[in-house]
Amino acid sequence: MADIPTLRRILRDNKNIAVVGLSANWYRPSFFAAKYLIDHGYNVIPVTPKYDEILGQKCYPTLTDVPMPIDIVDCFRRSEQILPLAEAAIAVNAKVMWMQLGVINLEAAKIASDAGLDVVMDRCMKIEYARLFGGLGFMGVNTKVISAKRSMYLPY
Repeated sequence: MADIPTLRRILRDNKNIAVVGLSANWYRPSFFAAKYLIDHGYNVIPVTPKYDEILGQKCYPTLTDVPMPIDIVDCFRRSEQILPLAEAAIAVNAKVMWMQLGVINLEAAKIASDAGLDVVMDRCMKIEYARLFGGLGFMGVNTKVISAKRSMYLPY
């Protein structure tokens, strides 16, 4: 389980995010999260064979088809579909394997971790960004991040 400093480092230092399973439907969680990440300065690379373009970004059918460096592989796939994605993340030299809320695959996490990738499971990038860099604390949402110290990093 990634701790708060690790999550902050991952979200601060990695800007190229391959979103595997990104949907073009505005009401799907993957679309909402990807749009949020784009709006907050990330480069989102859609990885899905279903579409040619999503959110103004060219889609690629697989991770190995992406011609640019990938920092984070953000997985919006079922838990049983994650193992091949971990192997592909290693093959493309990704730095982070991120499994979304409800996605847990311990075998894939071990393989990715053993290959040197940071692994995050059962968490949403959009929620974690808002929780750690401001956005969820307003209106009394319990972020579980309590400190009187200001962050040394401002996301803007």
